[in-house]
Amino acid sequence: MFKRHKSLASGRKRELFSQGATRSILKNDMRNFHSVSQFVLSAGPLKSIPAVKHSKTVHFEIEILDAQTRKQICIVDKVTQKSTIHDVKQKFHKACPKWYPSRVGLQLEHGGPFLKDYITIQSIAASSMVTLYFTDLGQQVFLAEYTGPLLIYLLFYLRIPYIYDTEESSRRLRHPVVHLACFCHCIHYIRCLLETLFVHKVSAGHTPLKKLIKGCAFYWGFTSWIAYYINHPRYTPPSFGNRQVTISAINFLICEAGNHFINVLLAHPNHTGNNASFPSPNCNPFTWMFFLVSCPNYTYEIGSWISFTVMTQTLPVGIFTLLMSIQMSLWAQKKHKIYLKKFSSYMHRKSAMIPFIL
Repeated sequence: MFKRHKSLASGRKRELFSQGATRSILKNDMRNFHSVSQFVLSAGPLKSIPAVKHSKTVHFEIEILDAQTRKQICIVDKVTQKSTIHDVKQKFHKACPKWYPSRVGLQLEHGGPFLKDYITIQSIAASSMVTLYFTDLGQQVFLAEYTGPLLIYLLFYLRIPYIYDTEESSRRLRHPVVHLACFCHCIHYIRCLLETLFVHKVSAGHTPLKKLIKGCAFYWGFTSWIAYYINHPRYTPPSFGNRQVTISAINFLICEAGNHFINVLLAHPNHTGNNASFPSPNCNPFTWMFFLVSCPNYTYEIGSWISFTVMTQTLPVGIFTLLMSIQMSLWAQKKHKIYLKKFSSYMHRKSAMIPFIL
């Protein structure tokens, strides 16, 4: 009996001991869980690991054709889907340096609208090969402005009917200065047309229709006014006769030659791009004007029209020369300021257009 009580007591002690141990373990687990939860909460929200996206870049090939002849000019490759028309123009300029981006007009269809610079290639591409049509935009306004005066002056020189009185035209002989004036006028605009096609690198973009009409109206209108008076049957020759005409004509031709050589020098590749330098005179005497002015092409241009004014001695030519001088002086001063910022060491003694004056 005593042994039975003893065994029961020992069993109960074991049960109590196991319950105490269990409670202590549960307390320790609770403490550990509490500390872990506090650590997680203090660390902030769990961030998910971003998935790595493997995007495949699509490249396009741009075939550029001449809008008139439909012949291939070049192929611009390695064009991404995010590239714009402006990027294509830049690559096209690298392949064909003579075409400045501002002169390049690209069309998706022949005869269609010109594509804006901000349009992406992805938005117009139907396949990896895209065909675009190229049009030179820089020459349009100049060709229109220069071709009109050339033809208009010849119409007045030929004295077509309904402009002058036929009987009066047949009775009066023309003074030699009339023929010389027609020759000089044609020489001037033929030079302008040839330089526009083969020399000039026009940086102006596509000319709006309003500006084109305005420019043509100015040149064509003044040419009609000038040609009407010089070729009129009652035209009065210059006051000092052949001496005045001869000296003015020689000076006119000198200025025309100087203007041409300056434009050729300005179009030289060494004076364009990021490594540009101020054009320096060479062995050609006509380029020595660069020692005095920063825009000698405008100096020669005004010299030509002043010579033409003295040679013909007409009021319309004088007014046209005055207006041209004002406009070119504004252009020259603007360019002179740009040169001063870029080439200050070369420009401190130069004038903009007229030596020592302007």
